[in-house]
Amino acid sequence: MMLPYELIILLSLLLLGYVFGRLAERRHYRSIQAREDQYRQLLVLAERHLPPEYVTSHESRLVMGNVVVSVDYFKMMIATLRNLVGGSIGAFESLLDRARREAILRMQEQAAALGTGVVIFNVKLETCRVSGDASRGVGSVEVMAYGTALYPRSNAAR
Repeated sequence: MMLPYELIILLSLLLLGYVFGRLAERRHYRSIQAREDQYRQLLVLAERHLPPEYVTSHESRLVMGNVVVSVDYFKMMIATLRNLVGGSIGAFESLLDRARREAILRMQEQAAALGTGVVIFNVKLETCRVSGDASRGVGSVEVMAYGTALYPRSNAAR
């Protein structure tokens, strides 16, 4: 049986998780949207083969972006409750969305440092759980984005 102070602690943790989790998520989405606008001119393609116009006139380099994002206590509790009835877990969808977009942005930032006219192709995303186990759910998720950046030969010395 749960004592009254234990219930207060639980509710306090849920409230703190909700408030600070929402604030952190909003701040992260604002940062993502601003940086996506900044790198909008940089082409990111999932195509496996090199675009023909870049075959002979560009150098290539592997670029990658990696991020680990943790889930707040409130989302963990919501996901646990959702597991009782099944279905999609909306609380984790925003977590994965932010992690994927952040990893791609970090990859784009690395590619942009190579110079102007950069194109990234053959982009892949890898996802794994960093902490937590099957009985306790997901604690943090890691997403790595990688691809081949093509940049003008004049920037090859970088």
